[in-house]
Amino acid sequence: MVEKVKGKAWKFGDNVNTDLVYPGHLLKSFLPAPEMAKHAMEGADPRFAREVKPNDVVVGGRNFGCGSSREEAVTSLKAVGVGAVVAESFGRIFFRNAVNVGLPVLECKGVSSRVNSGDLLEVDVAEGEVRNLTTGGVLRTIPLPPFMLQILDKGGLIPYTKDRLAGKKA
Repeated sequence: MVEKVKGKAWKFGDNVNTDLVYPGHLLKSFLPAPEMAKHAMEGADPRFAREVKPNDVVVGGRNFGCGSSREEAVTSLKAVGVGAVVAESFGRIFFRNAVNVGLPVLECKGVSSRVNSGDLLEVDVAEGEVRNLTTGGVLRTIPLPPFMLQILDKGGLIPYTKDRLAGKKA
């Protein structure tokens, strides 16, 4: 089962588009994930990639990840060690790209008004719960369907598919 994520909140506002998550000018050449990580959230907070710690949580407002359908945006967040992204709502393609690469994403009404940057959060993806350990608040998220939890549990769509295909051969 997908494990709980515990880390510091990095809060961003509404309409954070994929250019802010991962710069479009870097799409001219292929960069491996460790190089992509160095540019995560560069357009929104240039210090993010240097200071984020493993399992820290990105908190967004409405329409987080809107814009183009670049998978590099979610890949850079996963590569830099982000444990989960929790937002009021997501751009539809960003949301699905995140699940496909194994980055937990949860919609959570009220999260942007009840979490501040630097708060310590515990995110239970499977149960759909965000605990603000700094304030003691608890928020419920929109639950992910079982098939998405299975994809996240395997680390993304490719490992999930390989596992399923291996099971059919046995």
